[in-house]
Amino acid sequence: MPAYQAPVREYRFLLKDVLQIERYANLPGFADASLDLVEQVLEEGAKFCEDVLAPLNALGDREGCTRHADGSVTTPTGFKDAYGKLVAAGWPALGSDPAFGGQGLPHVVSMAWSEMCSSANMAFAMYPGLSHGAYAAIHAHGSDAQRQTYLPKLVSGEWTGTMNLTEPHCGTDLGLLRTKAVPQADGSYKISGQKIFISAGEHDLAPNIIHLVLARIEGAPAGTRWMTLFIVPKFLVGEDGALGARNGVSCGKIEDKMGIHGNATCVLNYDEAIGYLIGNDGKGLNAMFTMMNVARLGVGVQGLSQSEVAYQNAVAYAKDRLQGRSLTGLKNPDGPASGPSRRRTARPIRSSFTRMCGEC
Repeated sequence: MPAYQAPVREYRFLLKDVLQIERYANLPGFADASLDLVEQVLEEGAKFCEDVLAPLNALGDREGCTRHADGSVTTPTGFKDAYGKLVAAGWPALGSDPAFGGQGLPHVVSMAWSEMCSSANMAFAMYPGLSHGAYAAIHAHGSDAQRQTYLPKLVSGEWTGTMNLTEPHCGTDLGLLRTKAVPQADGSYKISGQKIFISAGEHDLAPNIIHLVLARIEGAPAGTRWMTLFIVPKFLVGEDGALGARNGVSCGKIEDKMGIHGNATCVLNYDEAIGYLIGNDGKGLNAMFTMMNVARLGVGVQGLSQSEVAYQNAVAYAKDRLQGRSLTGLKNPDGPASGPSRRRTARPIRSSFTRMCGEC
């Protein structure tokens, strides 16, 4: 079975000798992040990833996620328990704003944690990973009320978040999107449309999922300049922060993929779901780019994380694999083919011409 050991020694070298993070003690986030503290964080993070997440990786890919008739989704065995441990330990809050319950550690530290988490179990890591993108967009563009309502839960990991851009007919050409938003008298909007390839779009890990949805307000001109971003929670949230009625968003199917089956990549259907505008009308793409940039960094980390765990397992396999016979004598007396190969008598080479014409 594939194994993973977090490269804490390499992190220590990069942070101390290459980046020299102690030089930045005068900057926000770095002042309280001594090298000793950072090393303790990384060491504990390594234990969590190696002991809790890595053992679920192969199981999660084999078992996958299950969509039920009511549109709900069950994650692979062990994922929900592991996510509860993740939240209880405070890992989702590592680099977030202390004003909303975050620990405020430097981003470079939280990225190291993200790499470990993704190396150990990328499918699992995508659930809290997308949440941080939603957090970043609301933090930068949301109103004070929206920040107070959604950010503490996203920071703690109690709720998760998603990014909803792509639609079946337009792919990456967002100017062609059809998802529409109809204004309501109370200032909210009714969102209708379909989004595809939504990572962590539906699951059983958290009681609420905060969808960030790109749509066009009814009557707005075509093109990317008139798109707007909306917060569309799976369950509506009351003024007291309590969860209310189920919103009009559901999982239509789980996408078929070549891998990362442990993450629920969903088709999401919006049927007059209640949504709340983020930022200014028609400036949704600007707000969405805040989330997309976080996701882009995350994808880069995913590539690095997979190369790390692939390298570790390739080296272990190369060291353990027996191949061929030793030319210098007996090396593996208890195994098959342990001795040198027997010398064979050389046979004359006969060309194809000789075979056709016979001896001549």
